[in-house]
Amino acid sequence: MPSGLFALLDDVATITKVAAASIDDVGAAASKAGVKAAGVVVDDTAVTPRYVTGFTPDRELPIIWRITKGSLFNKLVLILPVLLLLSTFAEWAITPLLMLGGSYLCFEGAEKLLHALRKDTTSLDEDAAIVADADHEERMVKGAVRTDFILSAEIMVIALNEVLDEHLAMRAATLAIVAIAITIAVYGVVGLIVKMDDIGLHMARNGGAARRAIGRGLVTLMPRLLAALATIGTAAMLWVGGQIVLHGLDEYGLGAIGHALHDGAHAVAGGLPAAGVWEWLINAAGAGLFGVLLGGAIAGALHVVPGKRAEH
Repeated sequence: MPSGLFALLDDVATITKVAAASIDDVGAAASKAGVKAAGVVVDDTAVTPRYVTGFTPDRELPIIWRITKGSLFNKLVLILPVLLLLSTFAEWAITPLLMLGGSYLCFEGAEKLLHALRKDTTSLDEDAAIVADADHEERMVKGAVRTDFILSAEIMVIALNEVLDEHLAMRAATLAIVAIAITIAVYGVVGLIVKMDDIGLHMARNGGAARRAIGRGLVTLMPRLLAALATIGTAAMLWVGGQIVLHGLDEYGLGAIGHALHDGAHAVAGGLPAAGVWEWLINAAGAGLFGVLLGGAIAGALHVVPGKRAEH
């Protein structure tokens, strides 16, 4: 009996070690997949705050929570099962999906650039009327969840592409962890960003001189931070989208542009201090330029199709 008990305990210890190793493997895979999707995550974080602009402070966090729940539903209920099926029965479709998503990112980035170059003719009265509309919050939440679906799909496909060689359970666990972790990170940061001006205002009205100075600084900083996030998000969108399409072309034997960019970056950065950093920057800039050209071509084609009008 004792020997049987010890054998059982030894089996339990072995199973525990295997489970712990599996958890470590899933964590490592999720971390690797999440890093690959970082560019899209930056854009997701930069895009979302505009959906809560103009609301009263008491509605900002509830709106973000509604978008967060929609994002988790997008990733875990809609996207994850479809990607697992594709990775099992139609793995060949992963690269075209990545390229399609990358092209969409390029298009969105190019549209944002075009929108930034146009002068906004909306009056303050028109803006106030839009915000005062009783259905405005519902429309903004639905719009945010739709945008999140596209970005979430791209994040999940990028993550899946990193674990295609793993077994089904590992792929499912990795994608679930990436989905939950990225959603919490993105909307946690978004919540902090949109409430930072309220925090600054509270600090500016209470406490000592140093506290009030910090509060005034936060109130002054936030509009600039939001503007910077919009710029960073657009740049990330173009860079990531361009890089995804170039990588996909390479897999189909059409990698001349990508190889020329890589070789040129290596040649230029080779003799510079911190050559690796410069090479990465040149590659990113080149992929971003390719993204601008590709996205501009798609946007131009959509604008000339009768009855079509690209959304901003």
